Amino acid sequence: MLVDIIAGARPNFIKIAPIIEAIEAAKKAGMDMNYRLVHTGQHYDKKMSGDFFEQLGIPAPHHNLEVGSGTQAEQTGKIMMGYEKLLLETPCDLCIVVGDVTSTMACSIAAKKVNNIKVAHVEGGIRSGDWTMPEEINRIVTDAITDYFFTTSEVANNNLRKIGIKESQIFFVGNTMIDTLYKQMPRFAKPELWDKFGLSDKRYIMMTLHRPANVDDKEKLKELITEIVSSSQGLPVIFPVHPRTAKILETIATEASNLHLIDPLGYLEFNYLVKNAKAVITDSGGITEEATVMRVPCMTLRDSTERPETCTVGTNELLGTNPKSIAPAFEKLFNGQWKKGAIPELWDGKTAPRIVNNIAAIFGLS
Repeated sequence: MLVDIIAGARPNFIKIAPIIEAIEAAKKAGMDMNYRLVHTGQHYDKKMSGDFFEQLGIPAPHHNLEVGSGTQAEQTGKIMMGYEKLLLETPCDLCIVVGDVTSTMACSIAAKKVNNIKVAHVEGGIRSGDWTMPEEINRIVTDAITDYFFTTSEVANNNLRKIGIKESQIFFVGNTMIDTLYKQMPRFAKPELWDKFGLSDKRYIMMTLHRPANVDDKEKLKELITEIVSSSQGLPVIFPVHPRTAKILETIATEASNLHLIDPLGYLEFNYLVKNAKAVITDSGGITEEATVMRVPCMTLRDSTERPETCTVGTNELLGTNPKSIAPAFEKLFNGQWKKGAIPELWDGKTAPRIVNNIAAIFGLS
């Protein structure tokens, strides 16, 4: 059996690493399953791609479509054309897509249109309800043509049931991102900036912003940063800047003595900073999951989340996108009133083997 594993952007790499490891382990145990790693090249600079392959021990891709930058439509089209060509030359038996990036949707469509290849969606069923997010469109389109859904929560399961997905197609397995987190936690690496900025445990704030609702409006972005910095009680605010956000920050004044704008970090360095932070303020879904498992207070600058379990069970709270919501949240943090949180069901570091075992059962492998 040949399984394609699709990766296109930074969040994908974190999620595919344990799946590849689980397939390799199954092969050593005698299972007749081979994989082909297809990197679409949606994220193409070293910090957003190459470093993750090296740090997480992901093997070199069998194929790199090298689509590079472009509009949503341009990237989607290039990915579909490149993956279709590969499938026409050498079809696979199952296409595994993860998460909600453009590559996830585009490769799902190409697979179904080339000999109706079966599609498995790892992290299927999650929904934010926010149709202004490209990721929400990707999720909905992907799930509309997926055959097998590997889900992270009962909320996701219910979302799928509501659109008529059969129970036999839904497999509640947990979260592969957390598999990677548990495996790599002992290897977290203190970045050079720790000493440069005089950081100490629980005495700084981690911050990430990249969503259009927060960064496209220059005045809005400036106000968000100003509120975060002024609410941090003088603690250093570490801001690894997404390439998209960096271009916008070049046009606005954001100087403050305790605000440190830095380049994107590797996985091991970034999560070292998250683990030891006083709190994280972000608009990223994946970071809310990692913060929840590491029991770090997390503030999300969004009006909705596709990962509600990070709020109902974990350490995350939705603040919305109004900058005025930031100061009260920090006051709660510094007053020691932030919730402790717990770890959602099946986020135990064993998700990828469950996925591979389910695939083996579906396809009758031994």
